[in-house]
Amino acid sequence: MENLLSLAFDNLSSFDGPKIRKGLKQVEGLLANICLSRQQPNSKDKGRRASTVAKDPGQQDQSQEPPPTKTLSELTDDPAFYEFFKLQEGFEWNVAMRLVTTLDRLLAKGGDGSNDLLMLSALDLIQGVMLLHPPSKALFSREMCMNMLLDLLEPDFCPAIQSATLLTLVTALIDTPQNTRTFENLDGLLAVTSLFRSRGTSRDVKLKLIEFLYFYLMPEVPSIPSAVVRDSVPGLLQRSPSKLAKAFSGFANGNGGEGTSRRRPRSDSDDCQTRSQEEKQLLLGRHLNSVEELVKDLRQSTPFGGVVC
Repeated sequence: MENLLSLAFDNLSSFDGPKIRKGLKQVEGLLANICLSRQQPNSKDKGRRASTVAKDPGQQDQSQEPPPTKTLSELTDDPAFYEFFKLQEGFEWNVAMRLVTTLDRLLAKGGDGSNDLLMLSALDLIQGVMLLHPPSKALFSREMCMNMLLDLLEPDFCPAIQSATLLTLVTALIDTPQNTRTFENLDGLLAVTSLFRSRGTSRDVKLKLIEFLYFYLMPEVPSIPSAVVRDSVPGLLQRSPSKLAKAFSGFANGNGGEGTSRRRPRSDSDDCQTRSQEEKQLLLGRHLNSVEELVKDLRQSTPFGGVVC
């Protein structure tokens, strides 16, 4: 697995668009190989498994139906997933960090058709890596990384990138109150509500923004405590109470530092502090009218199945 990651990282670090695309496809193939179910191993299946990462998904036989995804219980028993999870604990093999660096470099290049597709692919993969390895969410407690996501919500970017960024934000904030505090301290609520009020924002993006605000107003529970990072490496959090707890057991915690802010500096008193729905309602009310109606609807309809962030 280290060899596969090394090849992907070499391509992701390139400034050449086709090489970056190849690196993103290699990461996608690796994650798909971990998440997709397999039949009982035989020589043919082993050959197919080995070639999954090497080929682009579009090059695979379209006549074959894709295998079903694994359940969480199957995933935690999978040796490939466990090996992947352990590799993510160090600086050298952390996929989320490499993807964030690649996305930041693409952001600096500016938007065009091909570059937008690469950014969309990077955002999708960042979401997937955070779901497979929740401790990597600690990257977004750093202001530099959170600022990058907020920059992608600017009106200059296409609706597809704005929508994908909102989904990435949700993934980064779930079960991680410290990331939510970073989002608030960097005027994330202002960025979201400004995009919502803009006449140039597409209808689909506005629907995604409403869903995001519903999510933001959900009560918080510190399910993954102390999302801290080492100087430039994602630190490992305490054991997760989720169904992936078996995979998390046996790892240590990380101690952290702070990133460099391009917006308003954060307060040390905000670290790991959860906020009530009323407190978040007041914060959001500074930027948006009729927040009380949102909260009332949230309590009556219980979206997201009543799941709290």
